[in-house]
Amino acid sequence: MSDAVDDVPAADAAPNPDLVAVGAATVDRFYDVTNLPAPDGGAFAREATERFGGVGANVATGLADLDRDTALLARLGDDDLGDRVLADLDAGPVSTALIRRGPGTTTHCVILRGPEGERMIVTAGDSTVRLGLDDSARPTVRAADAVFVTAYVPDSVTGEIVEIAAEPDGPALAFDLSGPIEELRDRGTEPATIDRAVEVADLFVTAEVAAESYLDRPADEAVDALRDRGCSRGAVTFGTDGATLFEADERTDIRAFDVDAVDTTGAGDAFTAALTERWLLGGVDADEAGRFAAAAAALNCRAEGAREGLPDREAVSAFLAERAD
Repeated sequence: MSDAVDDVPAADAAPNPDLVAVGAATVDRFYDVTNLPAPDGGAFAREATERFGGVGANVATGLADLDRDTALLARLGDDDLGDRVLADLDAGPVSTALIRRGPGTTTHCVILRGPEGERMIVTAGDSTVRLGLDDSARPTVRAADAVFVTAYVPDSVTGEIVEIAAEPDGPALAFDLSGPIEELRDRGTEPATIDRAVEVADLFVTAEVAAESYLDRPADEAVDALRDRGCSRGAVTFGTDGATLFEADERTDIRAFDVDAVDTTGAGDAFTAALTERWLLGGVDADEAGRFAAAAAALNCRAEGAREGLPDREAVSAFLAERAD
């Protein structure tokens, strides 16, 4: 569903970014709970905080902090939450010229965090579900060096962007299978469009839970399964167990860095942003790109929220120098 005809730009200037990131910008409401409740159970929230997040905004900010000129294509509601999200983005390094505002409730997340750092996330609001790709945004997407899309984007938008990327002079495509298929149903990218993204993407990223849901097999078989479906380059992430990167016949295992984590929210987005910057746009080899991305994810875990700990290039380089084998 899209109401793009009713939407208005959040900014006036037409951007000319290196990369367009497509996805949500949200308010994340964190509740530190005594336990993650079972069905029909309960929990007590010892503390409640609010921060800004959203996969699209997180990845866009991560890339901008690594010196890539980045614009975010997203949709906010005409409500107080939308005002706050836009003000936060306007204060940051990402162009907001492709953000649209219109009827509906701005997407927001309720995040329950258990005592061991485990999480449950519930997303609400219909602004992202109503995202459309309008005539003013299409030329910017086509002219960019690369476009990043999360599977939480509505299927009609993902499908069109994948086909733009498939054009002979289209942008490179980074696609993030951000959630399991059952979570995406009726709000995000459908399996048939994901199949097409696997074939077209210059970088396909998936976490283990999403990979198992989409491929219907254990995550340790995901690399071979994605190759069989036509994936030319990708990454399967395993949280604190690291990641596996693959390209052609090569496979590279990347270890996660051990840090005193304050908050793991957004670590996967930090990894994806840094991997896109180094491997897709930077052209370095898989091992160097993977270590860079793992370092960015580890640094982001040192601060509260999804974006507060996103590092710049100098911070990542210094961290890697400290952890040199």
